[in-house]
Amino acid sequence: MKFLRSDARAWRCPPTSTNVRAFHVQLPDYAPTPLTELPALATELNAGRVFVKDESSRLGLPAFKALGASWAVHRVLENHPGPVTLTTATDGNHGRAVARMAMLFHQRAHVFVPRNVHPQAVEAIKAEGAEVTLVDGSYDDAVSLAAKADGILVQDMGWPGYEEIPAWIVEGYGTLCTEIDEQLEDEDPDLVVIPVGVGSFAQAVITHYRSKNSRTRLLAVEPENAACVLKSLRTNERRTIPTSDTIMAGLNCGTPSATAWPFLHNGLDAAVAISDTECAQAVSDLTALGVHSGPCGAAPLAGLRAIRDDLGELGTVVLISTEGQAANPRGDTR
Repeated sequence: MKFLRSDARAWRCPPTSTNVRAFHVQLPDYAPTPLTELPALATELNAGRVFVKDESSRLGLPAFKALGASWAVHRVLENHPGPVTLTTATDGNHGRAVARMAMLFHQRAHVFVPRNVHPQAVEAIKAEGAEVTLVDGSYDDAVSLAAKADGILVQDMGWPGYEEIPAWIVEGYGTLCTEIDEQLEDEDPDLVVIPVGVGSFAQAVITHYRSKNSRTRLLAVEPENAACVLKSLRTNERRTIPTSDTIMAGLNCGTPSATAWPFLHNGLDAAVAISDTECAQAVSDLTALGVHSGPCGAAPLAGLRAIRDDLGELGTVVLISTEGQAANPRGDTR
């Protein structure tokens, strides 16, 4: 399944906070993640240049999630100076990032994880000092329980009445795009390919490029078993769909974030769903090229391969690899 739109690059939105990068620079272990050029992929895909933004090591963790979690926790604590408990739901990386930031800022964390989370990912969260509750249900069930728990919910999925903290998480993700600008010496890429779960990370990328006069095209990639954004785009309304297991566990989302949906609806040029087989091949191919992406991180390559014939001429392409192979045995961007 795929979706293409011709007018997305004309849509505009306001920029996000300009203070985020300065905050991140002050954190322990901050450094820009690599933007690795892969000429072999450029040849295969008939593109001018192909780069992978490699998030396999970000602020001491094996995925990009710490960018959003750190900024959101910082903003929460500005408004709640006393001791708090930070709650969240996750398939691995987001929960671990919230737990790490809670420990860094001397707070407590309570993380809810659905039944399909690998024990290794659960132990990684516990190692950050968090209380972990295992939920006999889906990711959506874990979000519901985390929202009802005592504490302050730090979740990247927004809904009516819960919008401020998801917006802060999206702002935090923007540092990744700022780094890409610097690494490309302010040359806007022709295409950026984004793995999508509930859509908050995609919202950050869309905001970065659609808040300026950029002609960059934006492609969203989802698993075939959980293509809620693609379904919503094709029906022109935010939809909830049933999901089933996928190696891209962090993209296994049944409902787009309500706060992200207007950006997804207006700012994406294209969306495509991929199979686990296509994703596994992309993992293997990136590994052979020296980029050790997990399944969610490799999804952009698989997605671009699946829709390449519909995109016409390609100049500079950036694939955003959101996690390393060790991030989560099942893959996670949530």
